[in-house]
Order: sequence, then C-alpha cells, then structure tokens
Amino acid sequence: MATLRVGIIGCGRPRNEPGATGYGMSHAHARGYEASPDATIVALADINLENARAFQREHGGERLYADYHEMLAKENLDIVSVCTWPHLHAPMVIAAAEAGVRAIHCEKPMAPTWGEARRMAEVCAARGVQLTINHQRRFGEPFRKAKALLDQGVIGPLLRIEAHCDNLFDWGTHWFDMMFFFNGETPAEWVMGQIESRGGRPIFGVFVEKQGLALVRFQNGVYGLMATGDLPGWGPDIRLVGAEGTIEIGVNREVHLRYGNTAQAGWQIVPTSEGLHGEDCVKRGVLDLIEALQTGREPELSARKALQATELIFAAYESARIRGRVNLPLTIEDSPLLTMLAEGAISAT
Repeated sequence: MATLRVGIIGCGRPRNEPGATGYGMSHAHARGYEASPDATIVALADINLENARAFQREHGGERLYADYHEMLAKENLDIVSVCTWPHLHAPMVIAAAEAGVRAIHCEKPMAPTWGEARRMAEVCAARGVQLTINHQRRFGEPFRKAKALLDQGVIGPLLRIEAHCDNLFDWGTHWFDMMFFFNGETPAEWVMGQIESRGGRPIFGVFVEKQGLALVRFQNGVYGLMATGDLPGWGPDIRLVGAEGTIEIGVNREVHLRYGNTAQAGWQIVPTSEGLHGEDCVKRGVLDLIEALQTGREPELSARKALQATELIFAAYESARIRGRVNLPLTIEDSPLLTMLAEGAISAT
C-alpha cells in the first residue's frame, strides 16, 4: 500500500512556548501521522516560515511553503491537516478539496458562521473528499467508559444530558458533539437559547458570549442543557441523567467518572487512566481517519457528525436573536451573535 502524503497548514508553536497563541494542535496532529505506518508528512505551510522550520525540525516535512495554495498545487497530497484559526478554516478546506486531496482533517470549531461550515461539508461531499473535524473527546477514555455504562443500562433509559463549559462556540462545540455521541447520533428537533454578550471576548479571533444557555430537544425525546460562563457550583462538566440514576463526567481533578443508581448506595467511582483532556485523543482521531480513508467507512470525527454540533451553536444564537424557539434544520447563513454585534443590537461592554 502506497504511503499517504500529508501536508499541514498552520504550524504554529507548541503550547506554553514564548509567543504561542494556541494549543500547538498542529503538533498533536503530526504525532498522529507519525504513529501511523501508512502516512508521511511531506510538506508544511505557514505564513511564518520560522514556525515552519521549527516544526520541520521536530516532525519532518521535506518542503516548506509560505503560501498554502502553492503547497496544494505542487505536492499531490493525500491528506491535509488544517490547524489555523476558525475564520481560515472554510477557505482552506475548500481550496484543499478543490486541489484534489483525498482527506482533510480540520481543527474545531468548524467556522465562524453556519453558512461557511455547511459549505465546507458540501464541497467536500461533492468531490468525494473525506472531511473530519477534530472533536477528539470522542476518543477519550472517560467519555467512552461513560458511553459503555450508559449502553449497559446502569442508569436506565437516558432522559437528559447536562453540560457546562466556558462558551457555546469554541468549547461548546465539543460538548454539543458529546451530546450526540451519548445519544446515539439522534438528530435534534429544536433549540432555545439565550446569551449575555456583555463581558464576552474573542477566542482565536471569534467573539464568544460571557454567558449562555441552550436547551435542545432530540427526536427521541432526550433533552440537552448547556450552560456557559463562570458558574461556580454547577457541578461536573457533563451529567447524564437516566430514569434510574446518573453518570457524571469531570467531577473534579481526581474523579473523572462516577455513577449512582437505584441499585446501590452512594457514588461508584470508575477508574480511568486519563482525564478529560489529552493529546492522545488527537492521535487516535488521526489514526481513525487514516483507517477510514483506507477502508471506506465513515470516520468517527466525520463532517456529518460535526455539522450536528455546529448547528446547535448557531441555532442557540439564532434563538437569542429571534427571542424564540428555533426548529431544525437551521436555514440561516450567518452567525447571529456576530451579526447582532455588528448591527449594535447587543454589546460587548
């Protein structure tokens, strides 16, 4: 089997290095490709060639480009990783698809607007390109063990998924994705949302709310509740509420997973060898997308699944804009949050 030729757009710097503005996700992607015997990093593109050279010293890559368009035109790549800020995702993904690559692995969130996110997926689907979005929590041990407990029926039928994080867009895309993961990828019916924009801030170039709420109803009758912002005492990161008990994920720094049910007294702590965040999950996602490309199956991090989560983000913002419930599918093109800010309907101060 021929080795898959990999190109990376956006080398950046590893997290915690001087001048770093992110989490060094390109390095995490690279370690995934390095773990595969079937892939080789052959080219790197970054507007800062010093970053590309530093990345090359650590991970290889025969040729460097300041212009990703030039890399796409010259390198005959099989896979491209897009590790840039969200406003660059759509043009880069679409350019890679139009250049004829076979697979694209893009960082999350998908894009700053719903229209851009949808077009990324549409262009890739039309050209037969496998598009994946790095919702790597799907490969995390605490989440997988929680899903196994749920499927085993330890809390009975699932009724509600509660989640808490910093914001609906940048972090919330993970937790919305996990709602679908736990609920068997069941489609959502509608969303009601509200936001507090005052005190919000940009994250990787995209403004996010100070606080937010989103209530989701899924087609099987399960509800999802997302609360964002600084909410002391809210509880675990994710809570799965069933008819006969509760599973909690991310309880504290020591307890990553526990459950309680009507069959026994007290919380049952489930040992895990890793926490909720870790680079190994990114590596597993890369290995999965390579195997999916080779076998023709749907990858775990497919664009189809990512769009479900992304739709909930913008539906929550749209609900805040229209002050009412939003039935799905979502038909808007913009980000209601960004539009309201631009039009002066809401304020960041």
